[in-house]
Amino acid sequence: QVQLVESGGGLVQAGGSLRLSCAASGSIFTIAKMGWYRQAPGKQRDMVAEVTIGGNTKYTDFVKGRFTISRDNARNTVYLQMNSLQPEDTAVYYCLAVIRSGMTMNWGDYWGQGTQVTVSS
Repeated sequence: QVQLVESGGGLVQAGGSLRLSCAASGSIFTIAKMGWYRQAPGKQRDMVAEVTIGGNTKYTDFVKGRFTISRDNARNTVYLQMNSLQPEDTAVYYCLAVIRSGMTMNWGDYWGQGTQVTVSS
């Protein structure tokens, strides 16, 4: 059983900062990739940032220079440091992990429960 638990969302003013955390637990053999996606009302879910097992990172253009993704492999945890937040960043943020199960040895995509980020002007 694999579970992803997110935390760190909240309400901030434009220009403020938040740090999101996502911890994976359960029967995990390895995690190939972890990332953050967001979905605003009436819009599709879009990739925000990803980090691979090799440490390669990828960001959507809108957050480059403002957001930083990092990982703690020993704790199966990924973080998203969000600076200079804008109202357009308001969305539910979801954590994604591509995990090989330690029980079945099969690969699968696992999602967190989502955490609300609201940026006021």
